[in-house]
Amino acid sequence: MERILVSACLLGSRVRYDGGAKTSDDEVLTAWRAEGRLVSFCPEVEGGLPIPRPPAEIEGGAGGAAVLSGAARIRTPSGDDVTAAYLSGAQQALAVARSFGIRVAILKEGSPSCGSLRIHDGSFRGRTTPGQGVTTALLEANGIRVFAEDRIADAARHLADLTRSDV
Repeated sequence: MERILVSACLLGSRVRYDGGAKTSDDEVLTAWRAEGRLVSFCPEVEGGLPIPRPPAEIEGGAGGAAVLSGAARIRTPSGDDVTAAYLSGAQQALAVARSFGIRVAILKEGSPSCGSLRIHDGSFRGRTTPGQGVTTALLEANGIRVFAEDRIADAARHLADLTRSDV
């Protein structure tokens, strides 16, 4: 059975920076959950950040790949550098994905960890820019396709294609 890595906040865990969840009611995700296929993970919490915690953004909206290469940092509005926690969480997410043979992830859009299409621009003004979070960048660099929570149908199609090619 193919497993799927999913942001814990999408499954109802109150792990977001503000102590909340962003529970998804997507029918495909619900079916996968009932089948026991989901692996819940929050890279920010696993990286050692508390709940709640200050919001954080990648400097200049540079993206996760720039953080992974050391060219950008992740900071809170007060300027605290939380890059190490984000890098640790991303590494742990990759380790969990590898341990389950995961090839597909559904992660929370907009997050400096999990964003797959857009992230906040680093200004703390609510603006976003195209880009990936640190965990997404690391997973994608290691062959794990990441989809946002509003693209679960695309993830299901991709997973079906992978399963067909395995036969």
